[in-house]
Order: sequence, then C-alpha cells, then structure tokens
Amino acid sequence: MTTAAKRNRESLPVGDLGIIALQSSQEMGWEVNDYIVQWRAQRDHRHKAMPQLEGYVRNNYLIRSENPRFGSGEGKGIIYDSIRGEDLYLLVDVCNHSITYNMRGKVNHMSPDDHFLDLERIISAIGGKARRINVIMPFLYESRQAMRSGRESLDCAQALKDLVNMGVENIITFDAHEPRIMNAIPLSGFENFRPIYQFIKGLYRACPTFNVSPDKLMIVSPDEGGASRAIYMANVLGVDMGMFYKRRDYATLVNGQHPIVAHEFLGADVKGKDVVIIDDMISSGDACLEIAKQLKKRDARRIFICATFGLFTEGLARFDDAYDSGLFDALLTTNLTYQRPELLEKEWYTSCDLSKFIALIIDTLNHDGSLSELLNPVDRINKFLAKKGVKRAEA
Repeated sequence: MTTAAKRNRESLPVGDLGIIALQSSQEMGWEVNDYIVQWRAQRDHRHKAMPQLEGYVRNNYLIRSENPRFGSGEGKGIIYDSIRGEDLYLLVDVCNHSITYNMRGKVNHMSPDDHFLDLERIISAIGGKARRINVIMPFLYESRQAMRSGRESLDCAQALKDLVNMGVENIITFDAHEPRIMNAIPLSGFENFRPIYQFIKGLYRACPTFNVSPDKLMIVSPDEGGASRAIYMANVLGVDMGMFYKRRDYATLVNGQHPIVAHEFLGADVKGKDVVIIDDMISSGDACLEIAKQLKKRDARRIFICATFGLFTEGLARFDDAYDSGLFDALLTTNLTYQRPELLEKEWYTSCDLSKFIALIIDTLNHDGSLSELLNPVDRINKFLAKKGVKRAEA
C-alpha cells in the first residue's frame, strides 16, 4: 500500500466530496469520478463507522450544474444539487474551443474569457454554502500574460486574485507558463504539476525501442523559460540536457512581440542521439518544428516532441507534412485540454491520460493530505524504469 493510499484509508475527509465539471471538462469529470467511486468502494476505511463518513462511499460525486445563455450572449450559473458543507472541486478547460452558444441568431465558439466567466458564475452560484472550494484549471487562464513588459495588463495575476476573493482556497494547475505567478496569491493554495511521469510512460508506448541511456538520449528545452522542466527530466533519466534560446529583433514589433531571428543551441553534441523536445504547450507549432529542423541539421537521430497542452491553433497539416518528411518520430500531449477527434487518429500522435492523476489529487486533497509525493514523482518514475530494465534513475 502506498503512503497516499494508507493516509486516505486512515484520515477523515475535510467534508463530503463534490465534483463540479463545467461543460468544458465534462468528459474528464466523468473519468475522474469513475476512479474515485471505484477506489472508495474498495477502500476499507479505518473510521467507516463514524458519522462523518456517512456520505463517503457513493455511486456518484458529480454535482449537476449548467451555464445557460440568454439570446444576447449573457450567461448565468446554476447548481441543481445541494452543495452545503461539501468539499467542492471545480474542473474547467479554458481552451476548449469546441463548445458553442447562440447569440443574436449566430453561433459563437467559447473563448477562454467565456470559460473563465462561467467558472466565476458557478462559484457565485455556490454562494458561500460549501465547506471549501478548490479549482482545477489544467491550462492556467491567461498564463502567457503572467509578466508585465511595458504598459500592458497583468491578466493572470488578476484572475488568480479574483478567484481567491470569491472564496477559492486551492488552485490546481499543470505546467504553468510562468510558475512564479503563484506569488500573486501568496497566502492561498497554488499547486503546479508537471506530467513528466506520464510523458516517460507515453514515450515507451509511442516507441517501444525508446532507449534511456546517456550516450543515446538527450532532453532539449526549446527556450530558456522551460529549462527547469528539461533539467528535471534529464536528471531523473540520467541523461544530458540541452537548450535553445531565441535571438530576437528588438527593433521590430509584430503583433505585440519582437520577431525571432534565430534559435541558438547550448549543450552537448546531439549527433546520433535520440532527442526529446519538452515544452509546456504547442500553439501554432512553428517553434517546436523549427527546433526539430535545427536538431536534424545537427544530425540528431530520432526526435520526440512532448508538450503538456496541444492547442494546434494553426491546424494539423504542418505536422502531417513534418512527420512525412521525417522531421519528428512521435508527438505527445495530454488530455488536460480539448483534443480534436482528427488529432487522436493521427499516426504520429500519442495521448497521455491524466484523469487518474487528477482523481488522485482530488482524493488526497479531500483527506487534507500532502501533495509532495505527487509534485515530485521520482519514485514512481524509478519503479516504471526498473520494469523497463533501466537501472540509472536519480533525481
């Protein structure tokens, strides 16, 4: 029995568990709910006779809610089940562009702003009746606008403050673009997870011949901002790490950004090695494909691209062309944000499922347990690698 499983069997929950999966995260909510239902039905809780555990084992922890719209486009939040005294976990995917609503006879696709406002509407509908409110927002809203450069808005910090002011106690996110944004709410819970363990498992699924060896593998960060992510993965696997940095033209401004002139590489020789490019997100895909080109010019062997969030804002055609030309061998993202159906059918694509991990986070937090084991999954990585015959794995 793991430490977390033992703790959850012996400790009392903060309150009766309730999960509110907004429309953007309904599929994830169903999967998370199924895991928790199964675990608690099988768990022989030490204090099961106590009245505090009367609603501990249930067939469903999902709370019915809705965000309907008026014809003008205005919305509201409705909760249909009792949430009084419950420990609530709200799931939202602010990048789910597949959801639409009608406004003045026209169809609009929901934007991140729409999803965030719907989250606030549901929190408002809770009306202070819950024992605790926790928000699980895998893609942190406005996380790319987390630092101020000149006279511009600081959207992510403001959004976090708004949630805290509305009574949210814990905010759970994944691979925040700028992790230091947690300093905006220093007295509130903010946990930032990185799915390194899931990526390592996914790489073996995508390529059974994947080889973790210092002379055959290298981890590369596409920019200086993601270096810590690559350093952690490289240290765990016991291999070298490299990094690209972007040389920009600061005399020119295009769409609010200085254009990239070139990608410069810092690190050991990649010739003949497999390379894992790891990043927090793929937006248009220009950056990661350019990095793959640069690595191929340096005679890298196989290239694997791992990104927590696959947004693919410019479509999938460029990735089809790059794969067909041999630019990369596999691309992995998670199901933490919406995955278009055609993406799941691509030969080059592997999805890493995080629903079980989110269920574990919820189950642990509901027992007011420590998340340190989940934040640093080196033990689980070591056990997995040992099954693959890899002996060298230290953090």
